[in-house]
Amino acid sequence: MSNINLAIIYYSSTGTNYQLAKWAEEAAQENGANVKLLKVPELAPQEAIESNPAWKAHVEATKDVAEVTLEDLEWADSIIFSVPTRFGNMPAQMKQFLDTTGGLWFHGKLVNKVVSAMSSAQNSHGGQEATILSLYTTMYHWGAIVAAPGYTDPVLFTTGGNPYGASVTVDQEGNMVENVQPAVQHQVKRTLQIAQMVKQGNE
Repeated sequence: MSNINLAIIYYSSTGTNYQLAKWAEEAAQENGANVKLLKVPELAPQEAIESNPAWKAHVEATKDVAEVTLEDLEWADSIIFSVPTRFGNMPAQMKQFLDTTGGLWFHGKLVNKVVSAMSSAQNSHGGQEATILSLYTTMYHWGAIVAAPGYTDPVLFTTGGNPYGASVTVDQEGNMVENVQPAVQHQVKRTLQIAQMVKQGNE
């Protein structure tokens, strides 16, 4: 996979989706891909962040993570997104970034990017699947190729079973309920394999 460029783009307020993104980064490195871990810009007012100790601590802990740029999307052969759910949809921070990609879309720069997505919520029916699917809607407009995990590996049946992308439930203390790291690892490997097939087919 050394010829595959993977951008892992996430938004996280208190750390769950950052952790999913970090697991994805580790898995991609183990598979030999060239990886960039990138966050979307924070849009929330500082007073909102200051009012939540966990949010404030996470923002401080990840201050050195690079913010994603449009150039990162051009560089990438494949992209994995990690976002929490907001009322069954992606957070405004991620949507705002995606809304800046019109120029790349217009010039066909996003066609055949291989994409996949992960999510989290505070209960098992909190909108994880809807959030992933809402993000994929944008990807279809890009002309990207969605690499959903489906049920392509037995690990999906022991890690929450989401065929659209790895997702996790987070309890009131901020702890992940399911052990989703194996699902993330499989999703990354599958995404990279499909990206490699697409890249070879275009050469």
